[in-house]
Amino acid sequence: MDESPTLLQVRLLGGFELRSGHGRDTAPPGRKVRALLACLALSPGKSWPREKLMALLWSDRGEEQARASLRQALAELRRVLGEPSPLRAEHDTVSLDPAMVALDAVEFERLAKAGRLDEAAALYRGPLLDGHGVRDDAFEEWLGVERSRLHDLAVDTLDRLSASQSGDATMKTAQRLLQLDPVREETHRLLMRLYAAAGQRAQALRQYQQCCDVLQRELQAKPDIETERVYRQIQDEAMPGARVGPETRDPVPALGSKPSIAVLPFENLSGDPEQEYFADGVVEEIITALSRFRDLLVIARNSCFTYKGRAVDVKQVGRELGVRYVLEGSVRKAGNRVRITGQLVDASTGTHLWADRFEGGLEDIFDLQDRVTANVVGTIRPRLEKAEIERAKRKPTESLDAYDYFLRGAACVYRWTREANDEALRLFNKAIERDPEFSQTYAKAADCYVYRKVSGWMIDRAQEVADAEHLARRAIELGRDDSAALAYAGMALGYVVGDLDDGAAYIDRALSLNVNLASAWGSSSWMKTCFGDLETAIQHAAQAMRLSPVGPDMFLWQSHAALAHLCAGRYADAASVAEAALRDQPNYAYTLRVAAASYAMAGRLAEAQKAMARLRQVDPQLKHSNLGKTISPIRQPEHLAKYVEGLRKAGLPE
Repeated sequence: MDESPTLLQVRLLGGFELRSGHGRDTAPPGRKVRALLACLALSPGKSWPREKLMALLWSDRGEEQARASLRQALAELRRVLGEPSPLRAEHDTVSLDPAMVALDAVEFERLAKAGRLDEAAALYRGPLLDGHGVRDDAFEEWLGVERSRLHDLAVDTLDRLSASQSGDATMKTAQRLLQLDPVREETHRLLMRLYAAAGQRAQALRQYQQCCDVLQRELQAKPDIETERVYRQIQDEAMPGARVGPETRDPVPALGSKPSIAVLPFENLSGDPEQEYFADGVVEEIITALSRFRDLLVIARNSCFTYKGRAVDVKQVGRELGVRYVLEGSVRKAGNRVRITGQLVDASTGTHLWADRFEGGLEDIFDLQDRVTANVVGTIRPRLEKAEIERAKRKPTESLDAYDYFLRGAACVYRWTREANDEALRLFNKAIERDPEFSQTYAKAADCYVYRKVSGWMIDRAQEVADAEHLARRAIELGRDDSAALAYAGMALGYVVGDLDDGAAYIDRALSLNVNLASAWGSSSWMKTCFGDLETAIQHAAQAMRLSPVGPDMFLWQSHAALAHLCAGRYADAASVAEAALRDQPNYAYTLRVAAASYAMAGRLAEAQKAMARLRQVDPQLKHSNLGKTISPIRQPEHLAKYVEGLRKAGLPE
């Protein structure tokens, strides 16, 4: 991209960035102004009719209101762009002078079409205006078309680039190509061959497993014949050009830093062959659901099902597949009922970490399969996290790596005290020092600032808000397909930074990537309440509780549900749910605020005053005059009024 200082620098690929002709970052404009600039800049020299811009960006408003909004946006855009301004606003049309603007997306297209593939690939940092939508259907449709067009060009560019490269350069380009197009099977095969040729046989086999997982998850398909052929060649150590001798063989995958799990075929105890297919379906659904968690390595179905029908030693399975945990289970039919059992085992010790059973009628067999999957995944995730934390605690501190620091930090967060929060931030910073590319560490560190604001622990508010935003944005930059990082970062942006729109967009993306992530459903519940969608907020909190019934965040989901009930005027329901949250966590400021307000509005003044007294001990600085710095930024005035009135009735001082 031309970096001439005479040009205004606009970057829209992978986010939004605007620099003046002198190379200085400009003040970030509002979301609609960013969208307006994108429309104009992507069509160099084109004159846009004002009516078309109005219809694209303010489709939900009347003509006069839309026209006024466009005038206001143009005024802000002119201010942001500075002088001399490239903006040309005529009576009926609007355009940008292409000689005064350098846009990365336009330059990317030019370089790609000119065959300058290295330069073009370097410019494509991610989807157009990633994370910067405007919640207008007409604009989102236009943005979707433009994103798809540029995404396809990026895939084609990387494909052509990989064909012209060799060695490590080809490998890096292929890895990036899979980030853009995960179901591109020929690229999976290319990486399998490259890893095998480099002597990394275990990595080549893992690439095959990733290919199986993504094809099943996205397309409900299996690898084609050519991919299976390459896989068998690697297994037989017969890859052309591969130098895999006794000194480089890796027959047993090494345990990595991430937790790893294999889900074995469930045993059919009913003697009914029909239940065999059902049991296999349950296992496949569980594998697919677990595979959506980026921080969990899940062995593919094909490898797990080699143990079908065999008596197995869990420890041996762990050694053969290179996993720390094994999930096994059984299916039994009794009359018209089906019973499914599951147990999670630490493969290194043989210790049972969890076991449960699920029952249902044959007439609801597919619904039962879905419930089993959701319950197993939601239950074993916190069990795995707890086991991993205990494992990290047993390691000497001098041998800790980034993931161990991350786990120790997470354990501190769950103690919910100021001292533990400070220690968590210290440990997360240690993890970032060890691995500056670990997206979830940034996200969890940003999450610490959520708890600091919630609890009234902030000292330098402006600096801490800036720190939280930096961490959240960095987590998003590194973890665009990491649902957990997006969920925590989105919550920090919404609550700490006050950018509800961006926060909601990233939480929505987290859910689109992983519908089994309880923290994303919980954060979405809080967001929906802030936006006034109370029924959806309650539903999303309930889904979080279903997915993580034994997790440490249960009281948070209950608090979110109570807040939504409170705003909806269902005070008895709000008090009941808040009461349950208090039983689990009686000293968390947010829960105490919601409980005090709910009790008061429900007429339970004694409990309200008791909760307020405890709240004043936890957060002694809180009073009505500074309430806005702490409570949820609820947009509907009538909803916020109920919350504030409840706190006043409970005894919050002025």
